[in-house]
Amino acid sequence: MDKSEGGAHVTRRSTVPRAAASVGGALLAAGTQALAALRPARKPLHPDGDVRDGTLLRRGADEKTGVAWLDEPGEDDVAVRLSRAIGLPRRLPDIHGLAVRVQGQAGGDLLFATTGRGRLSRFTLTASRHPQGWPLTTLLPYETDSGAVLLSAVGVGTETYELSWARPAGRWHAFATLRLEAPRGGDAAISFDPVRHQLPGLRQYPAVERLREPAYQRARRSRAPETDSSLQKADDVH
Repeated sequence: MDKSEGGAHVTRRSTVPRAAASVGGALLAAGTQALAALRPARKPLHPDGDVRDGTLLRRGADEKTGVAWLDEPGEDDVAVRLSRAIGLPRRLPDIHGLAVRVQGQAGGDLLFATTGRGRLSRFTLTASRHPQGWPLTTLLPYETDSGAVLLSAVGVGTETYELSWARPAGRWHAFATLRLEAPRGGDAAISFDPVRHQLPGLRQYPAVERLREPAYQRARRSRAPETDSSLQKADDVH
């Protein structure tokens, strides 16, 4: 293979993820738009939520990632929103969401949805009747200096989740426990955005941003007018 052929191969290989992300983003946007048309709510996805305060106790994992928040012990105050993606009646299965905001200047937002934890099922959305009926993952990996990382949350008690990280095809490493407090009431004053609010060391891949942003834009445009300007700037997918 000459140099020109090699360069063309690299170019094709680098453009495939971008094209796939663009197509995936367009499909997500179309789905969000269709749901918004059927249900013109402030949040077409995850329309109703149960907001909790909580504490995240980090103990570090048995293997290091180079991300201090995953590797080092610590304690974080968090705000959590439990929700159902479609908003179906509670007697029916739905995709459950767990949105976590780590408070403080070095904090950020994490979004989990019900999936499996196998090598393939960790990337597959799964419906359940109960919010702890299946594990939850971030579905799409984060970029770190040491490589791609996926996060998971598994219910280990009525108000408790165990958080773990894994490489896309690797085993899971537990690193923290999330403990929830009693519901705080209405959830209109909190929205989550894992693209705009990223934890230090956990970066969204450009392809992931392209995948998510069209759907997020559709969700924002579907909102009814808000009087709180701070809310108008926030994301409304969760």
